[in-house]
Amino acid sequence: MKIHKALWFGLSCIGLVLLMIAFLTPWDHLTTGHIGLLMLALIVVAIMLGFPTAFTLMGMGVLFTFLAYYMQSSDAGRSVGQTLDLMVQRTYATMTNDSLISIPLFVFMGYLVERANLIEKLFRSMHLALARLPGALAVATLATCAIFATATGIVGAVVTLMGLLAMPAMLKAGYSVRLTAGSITAGGCLGILLPPSVMLIVYGATTGVSVVQLYAGALFPGIMLAVLYMVYVIIVAKLRPDMAPPLPKEERGVPLSPESAALASGGYTRAVSGMLAALFKGRRNKDVPFGFLMRNMALAIAPLAVTVLLVGVVYQATTRPAVVYEIPAELQLGSGGFDSGLSEPPADDGLAEPPSNELAEPPANDPPAAGGLAEPPGTPAATPAAAPETTAAAQAPASAGESIAAPQGFWIFAAICAAILVAFYAMLTWARMEIFKMLMASFFPLAVMIAAVLGSIAFGLATPSEAAAMGAMGGALLALAYRRLNLPVLRESVFLTAKTSAMVCWLFVGSSIFSAAFALLGGQRIIEEWVLSLGLSQLQFLLLAQVIIFLLGWPLEWTEIIVIFMPIFVPLLNTFGIDPLFFGLLVALNLQTAFLSPPVAMSAFYLKGVSPPHVTLNQIFLGMMPFMGIQVVAIFLLYVFPGIGMWLPTVLYR
Repeated sequence: MKIHKALWFGLSCIGLVLLMIAFLTPWDHLTTGHIGLLMLALIVVAIMLGFPTAFTLMGMGVLFTFLAYYMQSSDAGRSVGQTLDLMVQRTYATMTNDSLISIPLFVFMGYLVERANLIEKLFRSMHLALARLPGALAVATLATCAIFATATGIVGAVVTLMGLLAMPAMLKAGYSVRLTAGSITAGGCLGILLPPSVMLIVYGATTGVSVVQLYAGALFPGIMLAVLYMVYVIIVAKLRPDMAPPLPKEERGVPLSPESAALASGGYTRAVSGMLAALFKGRRNKDVPFGFLMRNMALAIAPLAVTVLLVGVVYQATTRPAVVYEIPAELQLGSGGFDSGLSEPPADDGLAEPPSNELAEPPANDPPAAGGLAEPPGTPAATPAAAPETTAAAQAPASAGESIAAPQGFWIFAAICAAILVAFYAMLTWARMEIFKMLMASFFPLAVMIAAVLGSIAFGLATPSEAAAMGAMGGALLALAYRRLNLPVLRESVFLTAKTSAMVCWLFVGSSIFSAAFALLGGQRIIEEWVLSLGLSQLQFLLLAQVIIFLLGWPLEWTEIIVIFMPIFVPLLNTFGIDPLFFGLLVALNLQTAFLSPPVAMSAFYLKGVSPPHVTLNQIFLGMMPFMGIQVVAIFLLYVFPGIGMWLPTVLYR
């Protein structure tokens, strides 16, 4: 019987893990910490064998929690009671986690927007707007994916829809299968990085990092990654025209409306000057209604109005007096006060933690006794050293009404915006005006909804959950406006939302129980001691962590990596002086590979399901490899220039 290559790869990974368990486990002097590591390895094997992740985590967690308590007290009845108490506490903590409320709302918004049928119009207008670029269809695909991913955040939906829309057009135009598949799958994966990303919510709830700051920090890295994809496609199309042939001239244009054709016949090649002449110089054609001129003129000056508003907001932000408040060091982000995001329920309901003298941490100056159990999560962290007092001038708030001169960077930004506007209006011919109207008709509704959701979060007008509720209503209104909202669509969207949300919540319950068992057994302590014994620098630790996450992305999905391994990595960040927000941005970029790396490359299977029969899975895998390399480059750029991700959260919240 012939076995598929992907199955061979999976079996090889499982065999490697089992061999590591067999040879690295000290069977002669087995401690509870080693049992915790054994539990971690067995969970990875079980997930790779296809067992449901959430219930595997819960089952293994309950089993090994009982083992931890039983090894301490040798009382089976008492150990069962303590295990059940801990299980109920962790489940209750997940139920009371406010961060998870936004997940079903954002998912519901995504499914409704997907069914509003906007993506087809958006892709068509993007294709025409970028027709003169090398590799125009691939660039338009990536741009459409980035915009649509911001509105939905659902990788499977974006990859599937773009596979149905873009793949036939790209293959018909002579694009190579590899470049086509890579562009669609890589663009679709942007949904887990660009806000409102469900992955960022899961990371924030798991590690205690603010979801609002994660959204602000992930915006520019997501845009950077999308731009890198486009630059790669343009370079490939320029160097290898056979892989991305230029579009024929007849496919670059768009027919003019009768009114636009009448104005163009008057000798004005530029749309704005022609409309101004018709309005103010008495050359208005009788076939061109006044209402048409006013509507198109308003549409033409919309970019000017948006740019002026944007520059004004940036000016206000950069010249606003800085007000510094004294914040306790333990409340500052990155100070080491990590919260798992899963708070314990009140102790007065009968579900108290087990006595601390039963599972206590061994003294720091003595080696842990064999079979010793580490302290369970949730114990108070050591009081951090007091931060040095700042000068009185730094602590004193700026006086009311005192303004700050605009920095040089603002004027550079304003000059760039002005140059872009001048170039835009200089190139706005009548044909491009028609394309611009198509683009606005498909993009403007999405832009308003995205701006309302992300803007309300970024400027503190609403919490992520409240903004998600606004987004869900906006998605419903979009579907209604495009006459796509009916009972079958609503029923399907609700069902898919409930299915996805239930999966995430069960993952949190399983992850919480697993983390408690892992800490009780002392697995976390052994990992920390091993990492600290290596004497790594900050760069070396970051490199080690990102390489491990990158390798885990080959056999595991991003949900499993976050809920299982982030609680292991995050407690080590304070030791190396790493901001958990910055680490989360690196992880978010790194986890893009989880959707592109075989054999568990879900985006490849999404695309294969809607591809023509002659497109093979191996061709899709090979097409994704260059984009995985670009993701590694993006991680490197973010590390070298951390301001790409940290500038916006610093300006808005710190």
